[in-house]
Amino acid sequence: MFFKKSLSKIPFFLVLFLSICLFTSCSDDDPIIDNDDIVQKAIKTSDLSILVTALQKADLVSALQAEGPFTVFAPTNKAFQDLLDSNNSWNSLDDIPVETLKKVLLFHVLSNKVMAADLSDTYVSTLATGPNDKALSLQVEVTGAVEFNGDSKPITTDISVTNGVIHIIDKVMLPADVVTLALNNSGFTSLVAALTDSRHTTDFVSLLKMAGPYTVFAPTNSAFQALLDSNASWNSLTDVPIATLEAVLKYHVFAGGNVQSGQLTDNQEITMFSGGKVTVDLSNGARLETTSGQSVVISITDVQSTNGVIHAIDSVLLP
Repeated sequence: MFFKKSLSKIPFFLVLFLSICLFTSCSDDDPIIDNDDIVQKAIKTSDLSILVTALQKADLVSALQAEGPFTVFAPTNKAFQDLLDSNNSWNSLDDIPVETLKKVLLFHVLSNKVMAADLSDTYVSTLATGPNDKALSLQVEVTGAVEFNGDSKPITTDISVTNGVIHIIDKVMLPADVVTLALNNSGFTSLVAALTDSRHTTDFVSLLKMAGPYTVFAPTNSAFQALLDSNASWNSLTDVPIATLEAVLKYHVFAGGNVQSGQLTDNQEITMFSGGKVTVDLSNGARLETTSGQSVVISITDVQSTNGVIHAIDSVLLP
């Protein structure tokens, strides 16, 4: 009764205030809605100070303060120091050509908001561009350990800002050429083994690291296994005569340009590096018809590198 009578003497506005505090929180520790954009958040994060300097040098501050949304993979200060240490000519960011720095930074930005839970084993398009101004592809792996571009790992994820999200990573990611893309993908280990066979008279790795641009139709591991299974004498790639293997590999590369899937047309003939031709069949999905009578499915398209584009195929092309 005492509490009831005493409460009746308290002004109504104070009762209302006390009631709100009972069901919410009136402490000084209440979370404050973060109104920072990507750049502002980076400026307030001490371990991203070199990233902020890099954005300023590459004139990308205003771009990352735009509406977005963006996803930014933000390398730490140590990641940037490791990058500088990897090149004897780079003692500071000032030693990195501005256009190189800009492309590297844009390779860390996506044009949509992707939270950690939305990541999957795939390739995503970045704001960096390669041949024909096509968006460079960034590899994302979540099976096992989460990695980006083959070996960059997340430290802190899902830092939401007004114009997107930031994921802090432990390594600066460098845009990849077609060889590096293949090396980074566990689904192409057989292709890499075939390209690097010591018996070759053609240095495929050096060739495919040149400016190009190339269009590579890349057989998956299961495609190479099916090739081995087709001959009882072939238990591994080393059992395939080197002349045969070289001819087959040259039949998977178009050296005349960066041809993305949207540029393929029905019945289009493509002359491969070997001189042999394949014909595009779009009548039932995307397929390649070989001179040996195969009809091979193009399973993954438009993995864009700095010197060409890769399309994954489900069978080894036989000339």
